[in-house]
Amino acid sequence: MAEMFLTPEHHRLRETVRAFALKSVARRIPVWERGRSPERDIPWRCARKGWIGATIPARYGGMAVGHLGKTLMLEELSQVSAAMGAAVQASQLGVAKILHLGSEAQKRLWLPQIAAGTVLPTIAVTEPGSGSHVLGMEATARKVGDDYLLNGTKVFVGNSHIANLHGVVARTGPGSKGLSAFLVESDRPGLALGRLRPAMGLRGFSFGQLILENCRIPAANRLGAEGDGLDAAYSSSVLYGRLNLAAVALGLHQAICDTTLDLATERRRYGKPLADLPTVRHKIGLMQQQLMTARLTTYHAAHLLDQGMPCDAELMSAKYLTVESAIGAARAAMDIHAASGLSVDRPLERYTRDAFHTYAPAGTSDIQLLRLAEAALAKPGSERQWSKRFAVHPEPAQGRP
Repeated sequence: MAEMFLTPEHHRLRETVRAFALKSVARRIPVWERGRSPERDIPWRCARKGWIGATIPARYGGMAVGHLGKTLMLEELSQVSAAMGAAVQASQLGVAKILHLGSEAQKRLWLPQIAAGTVLPTIAVTEPGSGSHVLGMEATARKVGDDYLLNGTKVFVGNSHIANLHGVVARTGPGSKGLSAFLVESDRPGLALGRLRPAMGLRGFSFGQLILENCRIPAANRLGAEGDGLDAAYSSSVLYGRLNLAAVALGLHQAICDTTLDLATERRRYGKPLADLPTVRHKIGLMQQQLMTARLTTYHAAHLLDQGMPCDAELMSAKYLTVESAIGAARAAMDIHAASGLSVDRPLERYTRDAFHTYAPAGTSDIQLLRLAEAALAKPGSERQWSKRFAVHPEPAQGRP
């Protein structure tokens, strides 16, 4: 059923990304697993291929393959390496704020550079004391003449240590109208990088701290008006973040299924393949059913978003379902692998660690359920849909896979 959303162009894009991942990404994984240092080359190679500009309109040099094309890219990359899927999606997420709030001059300045792969953006919203509670942020931006002075710390910034343009949301006043969004070049005085701390999974992906100490930027680097920062944070998270993480989780889920099927057909018990055991078949069947449902849900949400249709609930559902299914599949696969699943010589151990990294970004499962409940309980027409407000109608693709 998921194939009904795909065109021949989508299939060609999928094959292109898959070939790159198998040839260039897979061989680097042991290096990242051993060293845990941020990988710089692969994300920048993806950027130069134009993949960060998947949703950038053709008039700015982008691929214009839409959210469904972006989803396929991330799914294929993540099937080989969720760390590199995470890296690409983090900078695709950084594109959103410019598309949604940037002036025409800002779009003409930055989007062609991102599409060409000379600029790698981020989005920096989360702080040590605030995650999904965006209004709890404490970083400040104070107007001084024609400039702003930024102070504060941002954490879990995807591509923090390799990107060269950071989208920072900071407080310019009190309340929900007191947040504003800014573009901060990585070489601005007063911007420093915090020490990268080892994490459970996604080794090779840098998601660290930005430290702003009287970082001076021109007022021309503000995105939208003062007070539009909440729009930058929420629209990027809802429209890009949830779908991006769903795509990464899909790739992981597929990889978990594939490695489990290989083990179950090759390993023998009682003179027969392990897959002949009824309990193993039941787990495999459930893993496959959940994968099919998650993929259909995700492609449907991406399709609606590409058509400019309201779909906030569908995006929430996709994030919830794919993440929970991927984590559940990892558990079932561990049951089937038994003790061998714990071995670092087998990919399942890495897939399991990586799967848990899809849980918190763009809202935990509890947050998705809370928002879905709010949408269900809202009076018809009263709910605020970011997908309707920031809808970008599709353009003809450039044919640049």
